[in-house]
Amino acid sequence: MLYDSLLAAKKTARKKFVVLIDPDDVKIGRLDQIAKLVNEAQVDAFFIGGSLIMNNQMDKVITQLKETCKIPTILFPGGSMQLSFRADALLLLSLISGRNPDLLIGKHVEVATFLRVAPLEIISTGYMLIDGGIATSVSYMSNTYPIPNTKNDIAVCTAIAGEMLGLKLIFMDAGSGAKMPVSESMIEAVSSNIDIPLIVGGGIRNAEKVAANVRAGADIIVVGNAIEEDPELIKDMAAAAHGR
Repeated sequence: MLYDSLLAAKKTARKKFVVLIDPDDVKIGRLDQIAKLVNEAQVDAFFIGGSLIMNNQMDKVITQLKETCKIPTILFPGGSMQLSFRADALLLLSLISGRNPDLLIGKHVEVATFLRVAPLEIISTGYMLIDGGIATSVSYMSNTYPIPNTKNDIAVCTAIAGEMLGLKLIFMDAGSGAKMPVSESMIEAVSSNIDIPLIVGGGIRNAEKVAANVRAGADIIVVGNAIEEDPELIKDMAAAAHGR
């Protein structure tokens, strides 16, 4: 199981690097280039999803990636309609940094019976939106406020609560195009207070920040926007995450 492999990696301090693909933004013709770089860099997984899905490319994107790469494709849904049986797993996100009941449990109820029979590994994930210095699509669409980027104590308590509720992953995200990524001090504070894997994403633009995040305690680094702009970053970022 994929989650078992993530737990095993955490126990042995093997860091993971994930490429986020937004079906709305990626050009299908560019997927072959991304796939080639992903294979060469030994990227660990794809996350597939976005705040909005405005086209019908999700299945096509997943199919093309699976034909060219042998790594897991994991749905990172921005809504209950962003589902595909072609993926390997799904992050069942609870927006624990907000107070919108729909995104804590409401949307989950709507898709529960569908997911129960889906051929997907379901990984319950506590999603924490961290202020990245700009208004994000996630904040607007979810009608929630992010955790202030200087409030490490709030982030720690939120992550601990998520773990005690039985969530399997914690995902701290500054949001797409963030001006300020999640700080190393917040990553270190949260990582040192939970035993489940910690994912960090949003606003990561270079390999140096990837390396700093894993040193601070992130178990999985996710990058999307920067790679959409320059796919060649995949090599250096993956190497930084893997300690090469």
